[in-house]
Amino acid sequence: MIAAIKRVPGQPVKNRNASIALIAVGMLALTATASEAGHRKSWRDANASVGSGRSFSGKASFYGNESGSKTASGQRFNQEAMTAAHRTLPFGTRLKVTHGSRSVVVTVNDRGPFIKGRVLDLSKGAARAVGLTSRGVGHVVAEVQ
Repeated sequence: MIAAIKRVPGQPVKNRNASIALIAVGMLALTATASEAGHRKSWRDANASVGSGRSFSGKASFYGNESGSKTASGQRFNQEAMTAAHRTLPFGTRLKVTHGSRSVVVTVNDRGPFIKGRVLDLSKGAARAVGLTSRGVGHVVAEVQ
């Protein structure tokens, strides 16, 4: 049954059916979002889309003063952990990073570096493991594991 709408000069037109429809659409959107959240994969499982053996090279730097703050993945940053930041690789992707003759396996858990020309930001512990801390920046080769 459709209710008649009475127009009163100076007052907005009230349309009850439109309000009910708007509320229904909002509730449907919330329900879809809530059910979708329960099916999300952990960031640790997200690297299935990145093929093993893919490699890249370029300049890497390191960071460590942010220890204790949250990374883009939601983890607490630990400067001694074997972790790295990359602009686009999925969180949880494991990389074998080589600098000179030394290598380390790191896990991507943050975003960066945000300096032009750099491909990776290593944690201080990972940078120390490959001998990058003395110069601060160096050429690396990274291979997806």
